[in-house]
Amino acid sequence: MKILFLTDNFPPETNAPANRTFEHCREWVREGCEVKVITCAPNFPEGKVFDGYTNALYKREMMEGISVARVKTYIAENKGFLKRTLDHVSFMMGAILVAPFQGRPDVIVATSPQFFTLLAGVVVKTFMRRPLVLEIRDLWPDSIVAVGAMKESPAIKFLRMLERFAYRSSDKIVVVTESFKRELVERGIPSEKIDVVFNGVDRDKFQSTDHSFRGKFKLDGKKVFGYLGTIGMAHNVELLVDVAQILKDDPKIHILIAGAGAAYEPLAERIRESGLENITLVPRMSRDKMPALWSTLDVSLVILRDREIFKTVLPSKIFESMAMGKPILIAVPEGEATEMVRSTGAGIVSKADNAEAIAADIRKLSNSSFDYLSYVQHCTKAAETYDRKSLARKMLTVLKTLCGKSDTILNKAA
Repeated sequence: MKILFLTDNFPPETNAPANRTFEHCREWVREGCEVKVITCAPNFPEGKVFDGYTNALYKREMMEGISVARVKTYIAENKGFLKRTLDHVSFMMGAILVAPFQGRPDVIVATSPQFFTLLAGVVVKTFMRRPLVLEIRDLWPDSIVAVGAMKESPAIKFLRMLERFAYRSSDKIVVVTESFKRELVERGIPSEKIDVVFNGVDRDKFQSTDHSFRGKFKLDGKKVFGYLGTIGMAHNVELLVDVAQILKDDPKIHILIAGAGAAYEPLAERIRESGLENITLVPRMSRDKMPALWSTLDVSLVILRDREIFKTVLPSKIFESMAMGKPILIAVPEGEATEMVRSTGAGIVSKADNAEAIAADIRKLSNSSFDYLSYVQHCTKAAETYDRKSLARKMLTVLKTLCGKSDTILNKAA
C-alpha cells in the first residue's frame, strides 16, 4: 500500500503532531507500506531552521524507511497570526507543487492543526484522483479565537467556510478525541465518515532510568513537578509562576518547565523578575533527551486555559506521563482529558486557571502519606491502552478499508 502524507511538522521537531505522524508512518513502513511524507525544513516553534538543515527549494531524505520530501517555506516563529499564516500558506503551495513528483499513492493523508495543510490535501486529491483522509488534531479556527489570537470577524467566518469545504471534500476523517467526533457530527458531518484514533505514546521510547538532569538542574532531594512541552498561548504556563510564589515556603517542592513556543520569552522574563528559586525554565530539548527529562519528574503537570473549546482536547503529555509512570496533576477545563485521568486513576484533577488550587494539590501530592505508588501503577497500566503501535495499526486499517472501497468505485467509473 502506498501512502502520501502531508504534514507541516515532522522530526527532528518534537511537538505532538511531529511525533504522532512519524511514529504512525514508521509503523506503517514496518507493516510493509510505502510511505512518502511531504513536509518542510524543521523549524518549530522557534522559527529557526534546525542545525544540519537548510530551507532549500526541495530536499529529500530517508528516515527509518520513510521517504521525506522537504519543501521551501516562509519560516516564522510560532507567534503572530499574519506571519504564521504566510508560513502555513507557503507550505500548502509547496506541498501541492511537489506532490505530483512523489508517484501515485493509494491514499493521501493530510493532518492539522495547520489548517492550510488540509486544503493542500483537497487539491492533491482532486488532481491525483485518490481518496483523501483528513486527520483533525485541532478544531481550527475556533482554537485561535479561544486563545485571543483573533477575534470573531468576516475573516474567521471565511476560514470556517473553508474548514467545512475541506471536511466535505474528504473521503474519511480521523479525529483524536471522541469530543471532536461529536462536534463534527453536530456540524453536519456524517458519523460514519469519522473514525477516532487517539493520541498515544511510543512505550519503547519512553523508558528511562537516567536521572542526570536532577544533578544538572540542582534538583536532588526535591519533589519535582514538571511541565514539558509547547509553551504557547493556549497553555497558560505563566500561571506556574504564581503557583511557585505560593509554594516558595516549602524548600522541597520545585517546578520545572521545559519547552519552547510563543509564550517562552514572556515566561522567562516573568521568572527572572520574580526572583523565585523554586522554579526552573529550560529550553526545548531534542527527542532523544526527552525520556531522561521525563525521568527527572515526580509528577507531570498538564495545564490549559479555561476555555470551552479545550474541554474537547487530550494533551499528548497525558500519554507520555503514563508511559513514564509519572502521576498527573491536570488543570484543564472539565471534559475528555479530566475524565481520562480520573477513570484510569493516573492522577488528580485540579482547577484550570486557578493558581491557589494547583498549589494546594501540589502540596497534597508531595505529602509523604500520599499513595504515590498506586498512581504510578495506574499510569503504567493505562499506557498499555494507548500504545502507539496498536493505534498506528488501527489507523492503517482505516486507510486500507477506504482504499478497498475507493478502488472499487474508481474501477467502476473507469
